[in-house]
Amino acid sequence: MSSYDSVITARGLRRSYGTGRDTFEAVRGVDLHVRRGELFALLGTNGAGKTSLLEVVEGIAPAGGGRVEVFGLDPYRERRRVRPRTGIMLQEAGFPSDLTTAETARMWHGTLSGGVTVAESLDLVGLGPRRAVPVKSLSGGERRRLDLALALMGRPEVLFLDEPTTGLDPQSRRDAWTLVRRLLADGTTVVLTTHYLEEAEELADRLAIMHGGRIVRAGTVAEIVAGEPARIRFRTADAALSATGTLASLPALAGAPRCDATGVELATTDLQATLTALLRAAQDAGAELVGLDASAASLERAFLAVAEGEAAGAASGQRAAVAA
Repeated sequence: MSSYDSVITARGLRRSYGTGRDTFEAVRGVDLHVRRGELFALLGTNGAGKTSLLEVVEGIAPAGGGRVEVFGLDPYRERRRVRPRTGIMLQEAGFPSDLTTAETARMWHGTLSGGVTVAESLDLVGLGPRRAVPVKSLSGGERRRLDLALALMGRPEVLFLDEPTTGLDPQSRRDAWTLVRRLLADGTTVVLTTHYLEEAEELADRLAIMHGGRIVRAGTVAEIVAGEPARIRFRTADAALSATGTLASLPALAGAPRCDATGVELATTDLQATLTALLRAAQDAGAELVGLDASAASLERAFLAVAEGEAAGAASGQRAAVAA
């Protein structure tokens, strides 16, 4: 990847809080590349380090180690040159509650050297009819839309969106997606953090999943999903379909069948072949498959695999502590 294609580059990026024995390393050697004109989504469980990472890339905080560049510049040390070219939508903006929507937008516009007008920015996010309403009277979703209006006001080359659609109703969320797609079509580079996996699937060109301060998976949605098996679940009382019987010989399994009180689960790298073989085995045995459910590999499964790995690691650590 050339330096021209890479708008954001991080190598071995670190960020810590506290000192001495109380030091907590929130970002642990992250490598990151965001290409010009793409939407890059950053996912992760709570406490994974997403916001800590973004604050360094945005130039809000210095890196504790490694290097980060935005437009080839250090976003913290050269903030005067980087900041006018970026837009930032934080999780919470903290607007003065007594100002109206338009007054808040005008106040923000006064800090910029150009960009779209106040009226244009409010109309972009559907807040034109609410321009005379005090911020304290706006709904949570309307405040998020005001956040977005201010982030777009300077016509940024790179737009950072931190949980942009939290609090929005489904229609407003899809309106926001439409706006983001228009920005991408105009050449804006977007870095998005979100807890809505559907949002990442809909919008992202590439994404990364963070865990424990590190990026553990990265690529296109298809590349990340390809690493996860499809799953089939069912219940049956027929012994011929037990995990040690017919099921053990089914083709294309990624792992052995798992049986518990809720039924049987198969993980497979070839959903069609395994499901076909299962149905044939059930027919030959005269068995009924109750609650049969087949689901293809998905971004949700990939994310849950990371989260479940985190939970398993925490439980293992607790057991080790107790044993010690």
